[in-house]
Amino acid sequence: MSSTKSYLFTSESVSMGHPDKVADQISDAILDHCLTADPTSRVACETMVTTDLAIVSGEITTKADLSRETVDKIIRNMIREIGYTDPSIGFAAKTAQIHVNLHAQSPDISMGVDVGGAGDQGMMFGFACRETKSLMPLPIYLAHRLVENHAKLRESGAVAFFRPDAKSQVTVEYNGDGTPNRIHTVVLSTQHDASVIGKNGKFTDDARRVIVDKLILPTLKAERPDLIKGELVLVMPGKASKKPKEGEIACHINPTGNFEVGGPHGDCGLTGRKIIVDTYGGRGRHGGGAFSGKDPTKVDRSAAYMARYIAKNIVAARLAHECEVQLSYAIGYPDPLNIWVNTNGTTAKGVTDDQLVDLIRKHFLLTPKGIIESLNLRRPIYKETARHGHFGRELKAFTWEQTDKAAALKKDAGL
Repeated sequence: MSSTKSYLFTSESVSMGHPDKVADQISDAILDHCLTADPTSRVACETMVTTDLAIVSGEITTKADLSRETVDKIIRNMIREIGYTDPSIGFAAKTAQIHVNLHAQSPDISMGVDVGGAGDQGMMFGFACRETKSLMPLPIYLAHRLVENHAKLRESGAVAFFRPDAKSQVTVEYNGDGTPNRIHTVVLSTQHDASVIGKNGKFTDDARRVIVDKLILPTLKAERPDLIKGELVLVMPGKASKKPKEGEIACHINPTGNFEVGGPHGDCGLTGRKIIVDTYGGRGRHGGGAFSGKDPTKVDRSAAYMARYIAKNIVAARLAHECEVQLSYAIGYPDPLNIWVNTNGTTAKGVTDDQLVDLIRKHFLLTPKGIIESLNLRRPIYKETARHGHFGRELKAFTWEQTDKAAALKKDAGL
């Protein structure tokens, strides 16, 4: 659909040190541990983190060692890897209390999964579009790259005052036909140490300029320099904003004034609370099920990966400019209850959404077993998914990002 009026769309991401992402990474680190020892592990692991405390609970059936000592070590190593090593900030690998309460999966669920059925009911969505090389929507893609580069600058020491917790937000202005016109606004909030607090007790303007010069501008230039159509202008908190000039990119950096207290000490974190960050930044629909801490028999995760794989291959085959796919399942039943495709009127000439459904049925294995096997999901690959996005990253382990079906789809569609 198109119109003559431009519009704005915004997506956010959060860093690996955000409390909810800390919880996601701990849950997925435990999942990876289980799959390393036993690829048939059944895992549903939930984590809560707060001031110097991590609580892990859930249902796990595995041959892997889940002794108190082993799980404690996994959790502390993950906290250390994320960057929480200083006890003075209220959450650290050495000092955190660890509580573990894990037990076996319900036999009522196992009964259906053992014969190849879905591990739960629900609907899952996948999305792809031609706004980026990765076929992801531009706002969420840029937001992810900002927090990913934030982590690199922090870990390398290039920006010494960064601490692990951070959030990004990117607003893109679109033309009436849905194509990106320019980057409109960037919001970046980062936890920091005391060295960048000025005499007025607030985060300094000089530190804001460091973030623009070392993080925001290089990231935008590396990804979409064609969409930078003006200067990056700082919007200072508590001061009246001037009306931006045509094309200027407004940058809101630590807009509350300070972000010294952060991480799990500043905000309780829970597994599965960043499901829009994990997917498409609000651009595509979400079925509601979280990903992290779940083994691939849980279609909340595996079918969402498959839906992305399908949508990406359809767009890569140029059968549509954008594509959204829905799959739905009943617990214990192997085949999807339905397949739905929406291309928003962007299909190639002579191709319909109904034809795409037929192509999906022909070219993709959609039972839980078929998804697991075709995407090779019984591997310890999940910790990496729990930070910087599950989609749009060209990592070898992320098989759902491959476009190996595109040529066959294109040929079968007669294009």
